[in-house]
Amino acid sequence: MNKSIITFAIAATVGMGTIFGGVPGKTEAESISSLKGEQNKIHDKRTNIQSGINQANSKINTLKSQQADVKSEMKRLDFAIDDTITKIDDKSEKIKNTKAEITKLQAETKVIQERIKKRNVLLKDRARSYQENGGMVNYLDVLMGSTSFSDFIDRANAVATIMQADQDIIKQHEADKVELAQKQAKVEKDLSSLEKMLADLKNMNQQLNEQKKEKDKLLASLKDQEEEAHEGMMELQEEEQILAAQEAAIKQAIQNEKEAQRRAAEEAKRNTNSNNGNNSGSQSIPAPNVSGGSWTQPAAGYRSSGFGGRGDGNHYGVDIANGTKVPIVAAANGVVIRSYYSSTYGNCIFVSHSINGQVYTTVYAHMTQRYVGSGASVKKGQKIGLMGNTGASRGQHLHFELHKGPWTQDKRYAINPVGIVPLP
Repeated sequence: MNKSIITFAIAATVGMGTIFGGVPGKTEAESISSLKGEQNKIHDKRTNIQSGINQANSKINTLKSQQADVKSEMKRLDFAIDDTITKIDDKSEKIKNTKAEITKLQAETKVIQERIKKRNVLLKDRARSYQENGGMVNYLDVLMGSTSFSDFIDRANAVATIMQADQDIIKQHEADKVELAQKQAKVEKDLSSLEKMLADLKNMNQQLNEQKKEKDKLLASLKDQEEEAHEGMMELQEEEQILAAQEAAIKQAIQNEKEAQRRAAEEAKRNTNSNNGNNSGSQSIPAPNVSGGSWTQPAAGYRSSGFGGRGDGNHYGVDIANGTKVPIVAAANGVVIRSYYSSTYGNCIFVSHSINGQVYTTVYAHMTQRYVGSGASVKKGQKIGLMGNTGASRGQHLHFELHKGPWTQDKRYAINPVGIVPLP
């Protein structure tokens, strides 16, 4: 949709009986019938637009609901990520402690290995002595060499102590080797398990963060869609307001047409009764530069851009530029529907006209000042504003559009004013 709809300033004028100067070529009944036909068309368009507004509103509500679901899922992911980070920190601390324990065990292992090494030497010496001296014979020699029973007892205790010591050394040697193997196996298993859990947690954290990134993208997309839907609905609402204003103007035109018929009948009766040819209802031309016929030139200057395609897209009107202080005038008689400022068209007025029973709409944009407001009746050539450079404009000029029929958002009724409206 064209965003310029949101910022259009609109005024419409609808032909009214004697103000329009009659409807040549058509009877008054035909003129009223044509106006009613246009009124019905606009009413149907408003109905369709309202349906579009309802659909847009429904889409916005759906998008908001989807955003709420995504935000809820993102909250769950945030909690999961926080929990994973806490567990990662915990496992990292345990790995740190386990590695410290391994370092300590390595120091203990060196001591145990040194003890084992010394015991190995001692046991080898024992074994060599047994081989060289006959093993247990030496102990018998020790016992038999006693000089008394008391000495025998002492020697027997000493031999038993030595033999027990040898057995203890062997047992301790085996226990040390078993203890060392068990400790090494345990810490290596613990470290491997912790490192695996840490790797799994880091992988889970990465996956959760990837999921969150996807949710972020989805949420951003939903927000963009909602913004577009809002803009679309605002455009539809603006179009509906414009059409409502035009429908009201045409309704007023119908009333004015009927009033014109009544006045014309009364005037004819008075002229008949007075039997004179004076035309008391004739109107003077408000300014010498006002053209004859239904239309007049809306501003003085030179044509800087024509109707149709150009570099930045379709141009639905003509531009009249001038470097001096130039008044903008109504191109035909009518009644102002809407007049306001827009960020795109600046000070802008739309005017709807009924000429020979045909509805026309004119647009006047980028004015520096507006002299008429909504609902005001204007005559052809009447000053309605001052040429300017407001809104999305590059240099002082008047952007002038002519639509054969009511204005619509898609500008389907826009026509080239050249050959219809006097232009420079």
